Parts: sequence; C-alpha cells; structure tokens
Amino acid sequence: MNTTATAPLSPAPDDEIEHVALDEDYVLTPAFVEKVVDAADDGDGMKLRSLLEDLHPADVADLMGFLTAEHRGVVTVWLPADLLAETLPELDDGIREEVLERVPHLTLAEALQELDSDDAAAVVEDLEDDQREKVLAAMPEVDRAAIESSLGYAEDSAGRLMQREVMAAPAFWNVGDTIDHIRKQGEELPELFFDIYVVDPVNRPVGGVAISQLLRAPRTTALTEIMDPVNEITVDQDQEEVAYIFEKYHLISAPVIDSAGRLVGQITVDDIVNIIQEENREDILRLAGVSDEDRGSSVPEIVRGRVPWLAINLGTAVLGASVISFFGATIQQIVALAVLMPIVSAIGGNAGTQALTVTVRALAMRELNSSNANRTFWRELAVGLANGLLLAPLIGLAAGFWSGDWRIGAVIASSMVLNLMVAASVGVLTPLTLSRLKFDPAVSSAVFVTATTDFFGFLIFLGLATLVLL
Repeated sequence: MNTTATAPLSPAPDDEIEHVALDEDYVLTPAFVEKVVDAADDGDGMKLRSLLEDLHPADVADLMGFLTAEHRGVVTVWLPADLLAETLPELDDGIREEVLERVPHLTLAEALQELDSDDAAAVVEDLEDDQREKVLAAMPEVDRAAIESSLGYAEDSAGRLMQREVMAAPAFWNVGDTIDHIRKQGEELPELFFDIYVVDPVNRPVGGVAISQLLRAPRTTALTEIMDPVNEITVDQDQEEVAYIFEKYHLISAPVIDSAGRLVGQITVDDIVNIIQEENREDILRLAGVSDEDRGSSVPEIVRGRVPWLAINLGTAVLGASVISFFGATIQQIVALAVLMPIVSAIGGNAGTQALTVTVRALAMRELNSSNANRTFWRELAVGLANGLLLAPLIGLAAGFWSGDWRIGAVIASSMVLNLMVAASVGVLTPLTLSRLKFDPAVSSAVFVTATTDFFGFLIFLGLATLVLL
C-alpha cells in the first residue's frame, strides 16, 4: 500500500481534488475533508476507499478528528484491514474508543495481527472487557500471548511500551552468521529495528551492533569486536524516565530486560517521540487546571475535568475577597485604591506563572534538583526584584498623576516590587515542594501560585495604603 500523500505545487482541478489530501504544511485540506464527508453522506464506500487508500495512517487518524461521530462510523466500515490496523494506534484516545466500538471483533483481530506487539497492546487496552475477550480469542495463540504479556505490565511502564519483536544474536556469531540469519528470518523479524543485541547463553544482553556498523564490517568479524555497550531498560521503569534516558543519551533503540536481566523486548525512538509529546501535553493541560482532553472528548467529560479546578479557583478568589473586605474602611475613604489594586495582583499572577513554568519545565527535564535549587530560587528572586524596580516607577508615576496624590503612586510602586518578589518565590518553591512530596508539580501549582499572589497582592497594597494614607 502506498502510504504517501503529497500536495502538488499548483492547485488541482475540482475533479482531481480527491487526490490532493494535504496542503504545503502537511495539513488536510478543507476541500478533501468535504469530499470525504460527501462520500460518507452518499454511502459511497468505493469512493471513500479511493479517497483514503493513498493516505498515510497518521493522516487518516487526523481526518477522523475532523469528522463527526456519524461520519467516522461510515469511514471506519470502509477502511481496508491493513490501513485500519495502522490507523488505530494514531487515533486520539476518545476517538479510538468510539471507532473500536464499530469494528467487528473478527475484523479487529485480523487488523491487530498487522501491528507490532506494543501497538496492538495499546489498542486492545481500550476495548471493553467482553469485546477484548472476543478479539483475543480470535487471534493466533502467539499474537494473543504477546498482547496479554504486555498488558500484564503496569500502565506507563517500559514493559507496556516495549515491542516484544527483537533481533538478538549469540555472542559467538560473526557478521556473516548474523546477516545470513536476518535474510532467512524474513517475516519473523521486527518490522523496524536499528540494532542487533548480542546476548550471552542465558539471553542477557552484553552489547549491541548498529545495522550500519554490521553492514560495513567484513563477514568474518566477530560481533563482540564491533559491539558497543547498551543502555538497558528494565520492564518496570516509568515511561517518562525511559524518555529521559533516550533524550539524554541520544538513543535510537534500547533493549528491555526483566528482573533476571534477560532480554524481553526493545523500545524504539518512534515510541519515545509519542511519549515525550504525551508528557508535554499533559503538563501543559495540568498547568491550566485542565484534564486530558482531545477532539473526541464529550461536553460532560470536559465539564467533569474542569469543574473541580474552577471550584478550587472559586475558593481562592473568596480568600482574596476576604482580604479586600478586611480593608473595606480604607477603600471607602480612598476610592482610587479600588481601581488600582487589581493591577498589583494581576502583575503578580503573571510573574508567578512565569517563574512556575520555568521551574516545572526544569524539573521535568531534570535540570533542577537539590544541588542547584538554592541558586535557582535566588536567581528568580533577583529577577522578581529587577522586574519590580523597572515597572514600579512607571505605574507609580501614572497612578500619582491620575489620582493627584503622589503617596498613592508610592504605595502602588512599593506594592508591585514586593508582590513580584513574592510571586517569584512562590513560583519556584511551590513546584519544588510538591516534587519533594512526590506530587506532580504541574497539577496544582498554578492554582496555588495565583491564589498566593492575589492574597499577598491585596494584603500588601491595602496594608501599605492604610499605613501611609490614613
């Protein structure tokens, strides 16, 4: 199957538009999506197959995100088994679950046999229990055992992520033995592999030989002469830790070992790219107090994910309002304070978010730990002070000129400097503390930082105003 869809340099006539799936930015064109929708509305299965057969599975998955549930159902029915198989791992979780409900278990069992064990396990994991049993029962015993073994490992672990298909060679082989073996294996080999793992008599990896190195060496060269050390991954390692190892050591693939050190699979860089994107996406959403959402999420699912954080924000807003009510008498006497105080809290909140984002990223990239935490804290505090000293004169002069009372300008300027220092401190200390307590610093840091900068912003501004102006 041709899995490449490219856009021509010049626009195509309308009767050829079905062949122009992507624009110059590799994004599905609205015209192509409209063609698919029209074919689905007409129930024209042959037209749908003609439109989709040349698409890359990733583009088919992208297309599914642009369609309604009804249109996705029609398209799913007409997808060839091999294209369906390669598309399923690419789909957003919510859309994949919906598509899987529409695929007959025998068709799905056939499609899963086309996938590597890691991708097949990821798809089977999303099935309902009864559908999972039917699909697994319809698969050959070898494929079924591989999937069940993968599902036996903890979610987000290397064991769940790895593919069991791996190319290994005994330590006593030479280059010629290995090449001959690869040619004889054919379909039994992994679909994609970059390294050959050299193993000892009990199947423990002792090194690895890159395919490029293998092809350059004479046939009589022993594998042990050209092999390099390998970074072993244990089956119970968290996928985020695995991604860090790949990124740090610039790996393309790595062997996965069990508790006894035996080779049980491999992880390749294409899996790691997905993990890095997934982890980054989760962190971005959590910083905003949003749960894991995608194009397939329903309104009730989105509401359930967002309401708890909005409720927490409501509580912190009440806390800030209580500070304002405490200084009600001051505000009544100097109405200008009511106009100016949101400026202090807003600038503090933005500064706190900046420090928080930088700190959470540094923690995620493992660039921040106890060895440089103090240095990071004092640096951010100095940045907060510098920003305050730069911005305070501007707001101070503007407030003094507007209100006609230069004392008010001095109060808001001083408040801004102090609150920016508070924001910098909280923006660093909050994720560090959560990380030390083994909580995800991206989950609740933003709510706490915003609440703190609002509380102290109002308290500092109104407190100074009471002392200076009354």
